[in-house]
Amino acid sequence: MTLRTATAIIDLPALISNFCYIKKQSPQGKVLAVLKANAYGHGLARIANALSESTNQADAFGVARLDEALALREAGITKPIVLLEGFFVHKDLDVIAEYELQTIIHNQEQLSLLCSATLAKPIKVWLKIDTGMHRLGIAPEEFRTFYGQLNQSKNVDPDIILMSHLSCADNAESQATPNQIALFNQVTEGLNKSKSLANSAGICLWPESHFQWIRPGLMLYGVSPISEQLSANQPNLKPVMTLQSSLIAIRNIAKGEAVGYGGTWQAPRDTTIGVIAIGYGDGYPRHAQNGTPVLVNDRIVPLIGRVSMDMITVDLGKNSQDCIGDIATLWGKGLPVENVAKCATTIPYELLCNISRRVQVTVK
Repeated sequence: MTLRTATAIIDLPALISNFCYIKKQSPQGKVLAVLKANAYGHGLARIANALSESTNQADAFGVARLDEALALREAGITKPIVLLEGFFVHKDLDVIAEYELQTIIHNQEQLSLLCSATLAKPIKVWLKIDTGMHRLGIAPEEFRTFYGQLNQSKNVDPDIILMSHLSCADNAESQATPNQIALFNQVTEGLNKSKSLANSAGICLWPESHFQWIRPGLMLYGVSPISEQLSANQPNLKPVMTLQSSLIAIRNIAKGEAVGYGGTWQAPRDTTIGVIAIGYGDGYPRHAQNGTPVLVNDRIVPLIGRVSMDMITVDLGKNSQDCIGDIATLWGKGLPVENVAKCATTIPYELLCNISRRVQVTVK
């Protein structure tokens, strides 16, 4: 009997399969693979290396923070790296230039710092326009001023990329995305520059948003970025992370007996419960509800009782043949993380990003 503690199995062939699927959606486009938040919990350098060494390679990588970009450079990644939040202070610019990073410009403070700096070499810029997300980006009426100043600055590589971000691309019925595409086209009309608009949902549902660069994030890791109701549009993706642990105890429970902290679940019948070695200390969602699916021996069993720091309990059923040491899959192959997220009133992004450091990692 071999017991397994919480383990995240990272399937790199699945990653490459997802990347190839993405490329087929935009054959002529370049791909900026989004690796922020430790590559959505999958391992920053691990994913970057896989997407650098395969036959189908990413053209650039996107990260949120400067330390993520430097970690990639230190890991030997030489491909272009884009800072998706840009830079925050003047001293960042010297580092960006030294390590040949690229940066988004999305506000006046960044523009002023960049144009007034003394740099050893120019920096490649992605100019972000707010077309409706209302988070980061310059107002459309500011675009010509920003673009003109960037074009005139000796600190800026002349190959400026124009971009925006879609807010409702996962909703095929929303008018927000057509409005954003139309505004983006209007603002950038007449400029012979590369453009970027499509996130994962845009790649799946809005081909007119693809332009020269697409920016897949969630779908790289095998998670659908669109509503399950849009069954005809569901992408052909494979989960890259499978989170597993094992049964460490099996107990017979009589009808009416309570399980877990607070006694919030009582057995509606005589049954057998299993205790699985995983909890919120590993990143399993604390607020997962009774009934959240867990895969044990090729069948779905329900989570019961409160999630503890190190353990969860499941109802294996009265006639269970399961044994201590059997593997339980919390999400991944055979159990989409989307299904678990729904039962935990959250989104797949949060579950993947919250895997803790004590979870063992195995790479296929």
